[in-house]
Amino acid sequence: MHYFLSDYKLISKVTEHNRIMKLCYQPICKWWYKFLVLILCQHQLSCLPQIPSSVAANKRNVLLIVGDDAGFESQVYGNQVLKTPALNYLANRSVIFDNAYTSVSSCSPSRSAILSGLPQHQNGMYGLHNTVHNFNSFEGLKSLPFLLHESGIRTGIIGKKHVGPEDVYPFDYEITEEQVSINQAGRNITFIKERISDFFNGTAVDQQFFLYIAFHDPHRCGSTNPEFGEFCEKFGNGQPGMGHIPDWTPTHYTPDEVIVPYFIPDTPAARLDIAAQYTTIGRMDQGIGLVLEKLKEVGHLDDTLIIFTSDNGIPFPNGRTNLYASGMSEPFLLSSPEGSSQWGQRNSELVSLLDIVPTVLDWYGLHYPSYKLQGNVVQLTGQSLLPLVSGHERYKSLRFEPLSDDSLNRDAIFASHDLHEITMFYPMRSVHTQDYHLIHNLNFKMPFSIDQDFFLSPTFQDMLNRTREGLPLLWFKTLNQYYYRDEWELYDLGSDPHEVHNMVNNATYSSILSALKKQLKSWQNITADPWICAPGAVLEFQGKYKGNPQCLSMENGLTDDLTVHKTLEISFDKRQQYAVEVIISTFHHPSISFFMGVELLRLLICLAFLLLFTNLHKRWKQKSFHKEYTI
Repeated sequence: MHYFLSDYKLISKVTEHNRIMKLCYQPICKWWYKFLVLILCQHQLSCLPQIPSSVAANKRNVLLIVGDDAGFESQVYGNQVLKTPALNYLANRSVIFDNAYTSVSSCSPSRSAILSGLPQHQNGMYGLHNTVHNFNSFEGLKSLPFLLHESGIRTGIIGKKHVGPEDVYPFDYEITEEQVSINQAGRNITFIKERISDFFNGTAVDQQFFLYIAFHDPHRCGSTNPEFGEFCEKFGNGQPGMGHIPDWTPTHYTPDEVIVPYFIPDTPAARLDIAAQYTTIGRMDQGIGLVLEKLKEVGHLDDTLIIFTSDNGIPFPNGRTNLYASGMSEPFLLSSPEGSSQWGQRNSELVSLLDIVPTVLDWYGLHYPSYKLQGNVVQLTGQSLLPLVSGHERYKSLRFEPLSDDSLNRDAIFASHDLHEITMFYPMRSVHTQDYHLIHNLNFKMPFSIDQDFFLSPTFQDMLNRTREGLPLLWFKTLNQYYYRDEWELYDLGSDPHEVHNMVNNATYSSILSALKKQLKSWQNITADPWICAPGAVLEFQGKYKGNPQCLSMENGLTDDLTVHKTLEISFDKRQQYAVEVIISTFHHPSISFFMGVELLRLLICLAFLLLFTNLHKRWKQKSFHKEYTI
C-alpha cells in the first residue's frame, strides 16, 4: 500500500500491473521498449486502472462535513450521555477511524490544509484569516475546489469558510460568513437546509458535485456574542431575543451528567462549560441529519462519498492550538458507497486530514497536478483512504506519487503550527506514530499563548483564579508547566497515552528520538517548511545562496546537529516516472473517453509523448537537481 523510490526503482506491493510499471520506470529502458509496454498497457493490462464500475464515473459525488472545534463528544466515540442520532446513522454507513489527526490545531490553517492537501507552512495560511489576523494562502496554490472546478465538477460551500484568497479557494456556489453572519451560515440548521436545496436546484441532473458543509457549531462564542451563551447554545432557541431555528429541538444537559475528558480540569466551572458545549453539538447533529435527508431526497445518498470530521481539538486547555494528541485528535467517518461490507467497522490506522484531498481526487479519478509554489515543487504527503474503505482492490494503485524521501511512510503522521491569532506566535512541529509522539517547540523560551475566546471561558477563568488563590487546579499540570515547555517533548504512547511524562532526556529512548527527528526533518524538507532551520539557525536561500540553500547558525546555543537534505527539484527519474503515469492516465480521463475506440489516434499520441520524453532524457542526462544544506 505504500510506495517508495529506491535505487531508481519503484518498490511496491507486487501485482501484475505493478510489474509492468516497474518496467516503465527503469531508467535503463529504451524508448522503444517503453513504447511497447505502453501499447500493452492500453490493451487491458492497465498500468493505471480505471475507476471501479460499481458507481459510474460520471455519477460520483462528494459531501464533506466539518464541525468547528468538534471532538469525540458523541455516541460514535463512546459518549453515551450526549445523544447524536444523525452521527450514529452516518457511522453505521461508514468506516469509523479511531486515530485521525489534524495537521494543525487552528481553524483557518486547518481548513486551508483540508482544502489544499498541504500543511499550513506550505500553503501560506499561517494563522487565522479573519479581521486583524489577515492570513491568506499563497497565490498560485491549486486547491481542491479549484481543481474540481477545472474538471467540470460543481462545487459548493455552506457555512464557515475562513480561508482566502477567493481566487485560490473558489466555489461555484457559496454561502458563508462572507455573505451572511457566521451564526446564520454555520449554526442555523434551517437556513443551511434551505441553502442545500438552492445548491441542488442549480446543479444539473447529470452533473457531478462536491458539497462542503462547514458548521460553526460547537465553536465558542463567549467573546463575540456573549448574549447567546458560552457556545451560542441559546442562539435560535426561541426565547426572547434569541431568534428561532424551526428545525432545531434544543437538548439541555446538567453539569453533573457530562463526561469530563482527561485533559480538562474536573471542576464545576468546566462541567458547566461542557454542558453548554453538548447543547450545540446536539444542534450540529440535527443539522447533519437534515443534510443527509436532503442528500437522500435528491437521489444521491448511494453515489456520494461522505466525510465527517473536525478542524482541530476542542477549545479547552491542552486542546485547540496545541499539538498534543488532545489538540490534534479528530473524529473521522468515511462512507463509501462501494464499501458497504465495511460499514460500521472501526479502523485504527493513522489518518491525517491531509488525506482528504488525495482521497477526493482518487474518488473522482483525478490526478494532482505537477507545479511549483513559491519556487518549490509541490507534492502531497497525504494519501488516498479509499483502499481502507472500498471493496475494490484497484484503488491501491491510485495512491499518491511516491515521496522523494523514502524515510517517510504511513507509520507516521505530521503536524505543524505557527500561529492562531496574530499575537500567538508559538511555532511547533510534530511527528506521531502508533507508539510515540515527538513535538518540537521552536519558541520554547517564551510562554505558550492563550486565545481570546478560551481566555474568557469559565474553564480558564477558574484556572486563573485557582492559581492566584493557591488552590488545586484538579488538573495534571500547573499553569506554569502549561505555559513553559521543553524544546523537545517525546511521549511513549503505549505506557503514557495522556502524554504526561516527557522521555526526551531518557537515554533508553535516544535511538527513537533520533529516528523521529530525522523523519520530521524529512517531512519539513518535502513540504518546504520555512522554519526548517529554527530555532538555532537562519535559512538562507536567496542571493548567493540561490540554488544552494544553507542553515546558518546564529550561535545561540540552540543549533541541532542534524544534517538536512533539501530537494530543490524533481530528479530525472522522478520526472520519468510521473510522465509515464500521466501518459497512461490520459487514456482513462473521461474528457477523452470518446476517442478510446480510435486505436490509431491512441498510438500516435503515445508515440508523440514518448519522443518528447526521449528528448527530455537527453537534455537532463548527467544532471543532478539535488542540493543539500547542513547546520
